[in-house]
Amino acid sequence: MSGDARIAKPSMEREAVKGLRAWRIAYFGHDAGDAAIRRRVRAFEDDGAAVTGFMMRRGDAQTTEWKNIDLGRTADGAFLQRIRQVFSGAATAAMQHEELASADVIVARNLDMLACAFLAKRKAKLDTPVIYESLDVHRLLCRQDLIGKALRWLEGRLLRRTKGLIVSSPAFLENHFERYYPDQYRAFLVENRLAAGAEYGPRPVPEMPEADRPLRLGWVGVLRCQRSFDLLCDLADRFPDTLEVHLHGVPARTEIPVFEPEVSKHPNMIYHGRYKSPEDLSELYGHLDMVWAGDFMEAGFNSVWLLPNRIYEGGYYCVPAIAPAETQTAAWISSRQGGFSIQEPLNETLPALIAGLIENRAPLLACARALAECPEQDFVQPAGMLSGVVESVLEGSDAS
Repeated sequence: MSGDARIAKPSMEREAVKGLRAWRIAYFGHDAGDAAIRRRVRAFEDDGAAVTGFMMRRGDAQTTEWKNIDLGRTADGAFLQRIRQVFSGAATAAMQHEELASADVIVARNLDMLACAFLAKRKAKLDTPVIYESLDVHRLLCRQDLIGKALRWLEGRLLRRTKGLIVSSPAFLENHFERYYPDQYRAFLVENRLAAGAEYGPRPVPEMPEADRPLRLGWVGVLRCQRSFDLLCDLADRFPDTLEVHLHGVPARTEIPVFEPEVSKHPNMIYHGRYKSPEDLSELYGHLDMVWAGDFMEAGFNSVWLLPNRIYEGGYYCVPAIAPAETQTAAWISSRQGGFSIQEPLNETLPALIAGLIENRAPLLACARALAECPEQDFVQPAGMLSGVVESVLEGSDAS
């Protein structure tokens, strides 16, 4: 059965949240400082939900915009430490019994936090229904050795006990969940669109990039792909006077261990650092002519299946995207004529594309205009959708 056939429809998806019950959500997140976590919490709150976070963190404790129970510090790539922290975090969460027991539903993002949520639920002797939010399929889950099989055994065991599964791309269902856990879940597609209740400013009227300035290519979000970084550095070398490469976000040091020194070698490569969403998005994308939407961190698996935030953000602001061919991202872009799909070898086809766009900027304008003609709902999540997912889950829940 195809992934699309396995996607349930929220029972109360609508353009306004008026009349929806204000659900109380315990949100188990892997990093309280992650921009995507902040966006999801805000999206739930914009839909009228009351959210209490039960979250790990990657750095020092910081104040959050929501009520948050700190479950301790973890590090990227430190999997043994993260496993220990799952048990420690579950004990901490269970000690906050009143906060946890007051939730109508638990939402757990990623497999480690799903395990943490179920452990906390058991320790606290609660029967609260759980929703699994899987927005990336980690490469360890795709391995065919004992490690991969053990992690899939754990994921399947927990998945059968959940009341709903949220995915951000239908390809996750088709290539992972339906392959390994057929008929063992109820899925809801919640793409990485902009949250409904925030202010993003007006959508721009596309204009031709000025011919007398360099083109501006952006890489926005979690900068976690060494190959993407190398490709962009190569572009900066090839087009020192006619291209600027703008980097916005936080580099994943486990994936790109040498970042700032490489950036500093290229005068036309600018690292802007961390940004806030949605506050900074209008200015950020308003300065770009195109955005890089490729990812090879988990090549052949998650990187092929995902639909990243940057295509929705860029699409709203009419900034065309560039993606490798034969990926879910390229299919999304092509269906809207809102960017460029390039074949391997990318170290040849990407510079060729950029050289052509520097010479003739009309294709950029054509793609920007195509994005401008797309309905806003292609890029912004409908109001009430997340509450509708919770409503659908709880309507038929016989909590385990």
